[in-house]
Amino acid sequence: MKVPCNIVVLISGGGSNLQAIIDAVDRGLIDGCIVAVISNETGAFGLKRAANAGIHAEVLEHRRFPNREAFDRELIARIRSFAPDLVVLAGFMRILTHLVVDPLSDHLVNIHPSLLPKYRGLNTHRRALEAGDSRAGCSVHFATMELDGGPVILQASLPVHRGEDPDSLAARVLEKEHVIYPLVVKWFCEGRLKLRGDRVHMDGMTLDCPLQLDSLDETELAGFGGVQAANE
Repeated sequence: MKVPCNIVVLISGGGSNLQAIIDAVDRGLIDGCIVAVISNETGAFGLKRAANAGIHAEVLEHRRFPNREAFDRELIARIRSFAPDLVVLAGFMRILTHLVVDPLSDHLVNIHPSLLPKYRGLNTHRRALEAGDSRAGCSVHFATMELDGGPVILQASLPVHRGEDPDSLAARVLEKEHVIYPLVVKWFCEGRLKLRGDRVHMDGMTLDCPLQLDSLDETELAGFGGVQAANE
């Protein structure tokens, strides 16, 4: 009998992607258990989301440490104490060093609000609008030492509306994030998704390019927003 996947989620803020994953676990869509939520910010609303769901949550304030490396040494110790099969970065606003990334190299995932490799870093929606892009979106990828780099697993795109501002675009992209992040977590926990070297493998096949939400079969999307949401 397969043992459910242990998941640790790292947050810094509101934790809406954390909530999407909590909801998917609660609905039985993900064969896993969120064993801990760790925040580097005491006021992160995601901590309340974890508490409401009965999930262990703790704070590790980065400002209490003399440097990034000292913080990361403590962070990886905390993470390891929960023996996670998967570590999910859900709005964790810290650049991680090799002290965290290397030990988690094949089971550390991140979500970014752009169609990577476009617009790594901050202000993605403003940059997309300033560039006149006709489409925007979000990407889930395995995290590496490269900022918002690492092999991309799944993307979701949507049309940019005329006269749109960064806030309205961000809100629409966030709805897509809430579909694709739990879906990737599901795949990983099922053993369907793996990182081998620097290549993503899905169902035993090497991906030559990221999967796209609007190309997935309807059965893959059951409970994750459905075909209508994917085909906006």
